[in-house]
Amino acid sequence: MRRLAVTTAATLLILPLAGCAGSAAGEQDPKKLTVSTFGFGADLFEKNIVKPFEKETGIEVEIESGANAERLTKLRINRSNPTVDVVMISDLFARMGREQGLFDKVDASALPNLAKIHDFAKDEDGYAPAYTYQLLGMLYRTDKVDKAPGIKDLWDAGNKGRIALPDISTSAGVPFLYSTAATYGSGPGDTDTAFEKLAANSPNVLKYFNRSTELVSLLDRGEVEMAPALDLFAIDSVTAGKPIAWAPLDKGRYVVSNTAQLVKGARNKAGAEKFIDYLLSKEVQEKAAATFHDKPVNKDATIPAAITEVVGEAAADPAANGFTTPDLKLAAENNDKWVDRFQREVSG
Repeated sequence: MRRLAVTTAATLLILPLAGCAGSAAGEQDPKKLTVSTFGFGADLFEKNIVKPFEKETGIEVEIESGANAERLTKLRINRSNPTVDVVMISDLFARMGREQGLFDKVDASALPNLAKIHDFAKDEDGYAPAYTYQLLGMLYRTDKVDKAPGIKDLWDAGNKGRIALPDISTSAGVPFLYSTAATYGSGPGDTDTAFEKLAANSPNVLKYFNRSTELVSLLDRGEVEMAPALDLFAIDSVTAGKPIAWAPLDKGRYVVSNTAQLVKGARNKAGAEKFIDYLLSKEVQEKAAATFHDKPVNKDATIPAAITEVVGEAAADPAANGFTTPDLKLAAENNDKWVDRFQREVSG
């Protein structure tokens, strides 16, 4: 039975010893692959995505799962003797890992499915692509709000105590910071103005959310009537017939991606690239969409009706609907400073 390893804070305490392990940890084996992925839905990921890959290729896959930050820390500690071949990680953390020299560029010739994905999902510098994506927009209660709110509605005193905002550490946090800067400042890079506006709006905010379940619960109970969030959060509620909808923001529309990165020094580079290409295939993209509501980057993949009902045309072509990739380089360079500033000036 395969071991499913979950990375936790306690595990990280012993990682320096693991990083100094003997040569056995770095042995090459073309029939074994270790994939680090998100903790959410890890069992379904193993069942619906990993096992068919094993059957197709004969490569045995071991899964490690956990939060983005914890898994990136583990990679950094073990950089001299990597224990992971592929890391499935959100775009900002992927960029931070890249800046820290933890990832390798991929061989495009080993990824034939790369030619079938949207341009926004490709990395212009040759690193691994995004394999799924979400869209930043506004979640709102249709029985409380007459029409889809715009960003400035979040600053309306009449909505005091009825809104929630993403903590900057969440996937929506930095894109919403840029949206605020684009709305009130000189452009998305004017983050000083964005922080000032967010700080001034603190009295209006009922909750700065860190988890999707937290926000969905607040909306379900009617405690919150509007919140900037990823479209993924709305799909189950809309399917269940609840009075909740999602709409694109009126300004500052951003794509938030999940990427599959090739770890520098991977023990099974060929197997890792085979797995990344597998994730981009039409069949696997459709499985991921049906299982996790992840929107496919493969242009040939069929998008489930549950997703298109919420997202509309943007689900098939976000670029044509005004969505762009946020400046991840700027965010990676300023991550620690922005997290500290958000806690001190905005949510503290």
